Amino acid sequence: MRSQSFIPELAALIRRSKNTVFFGGAGVSTESGIPDFRSETGLYKAQQTYGHPPEELLSHTLFMRNPQLFFQYYRENLIALDAKPNAAHIALAELESRRLLRVIVTQNVDGLHGAAGSKNVLELHGSNWRQHCMGCGERYSLMYVLDGANCDGSIPKCEKCGGIVRPDVVLYEENLDESVMAAAVKAMTEAELLIVGGTSLAVYPAAWLLRYFGGENLVIINKSETPGDNMAQLVINREIGKVLYETIQHIIYKL
Repeated sequence: MRSQSFIPELAALIRRSKNTVFFGGAGVSTESGIPDFRSETGLYKAQQTYGHPPEELLSHTLFMRNPQLFFQYYRENLIALDAKPNAAHIALAELESRRLLRVIVTQNVDGLHGAAGSKNVLELHGSNWRQHCMGCGERYSLMYVLDGANCDGSIPKCEKCGGIVRPDVVLYEENLDESVMAAAVKAMTEAELLIVGGTSLAVYPAAWLLRYFGGENLVIINKSETPGDNMAQLVINREIGKVLYETIQHIIYKL
């Protein structure tokens, strides 16, 4: 149901739950200034500037055929070195520290949950902060990839074998990491309360995770409607940072 008194309701659900899981998408990070490339603005910019939609620019096929264009788009649109955790990230870390949140399952690759202090984070699509050589497997930092001195043109190269150094992110047409996906399925299956936030539930296979949830309460926090709304006990169409901040304040101070 949709409720106007959602903060006390959400706080009560979290207090009662013995196993709460948070499943989040791009909307969690937009409040940190990280754009959602699937938004209308992001789609337009990609097509006008790079000649392809984001799904192609971030596909395995384009990466293999035109790595120079891939890295141009990647550097200019997916890297936000100055981005800081927002109220949503901080509230979730606080819930975890109080043992009111078991695990975060995220579709984001920005690392902001970890930066906020969350420990148990499952990154379905990997992380920008981890890089590896496709030839020898050598590990590199994000800063190595951004340093033009380590690049052949715009393509970062391994200092050991000369192979392409790519981000540890899952591109379109690539499979999710099996161990991460298995852990996410387990978390969903065991959850008593599932809070879904900042996602349209339109990105697959991640969106399929919702079908593994068999708990008592599903809460969806998203600015717009989602395909999962009819299954939720509580639907909140507001900014997720504001909602989670007010909820954690309600829990801490028992407002």
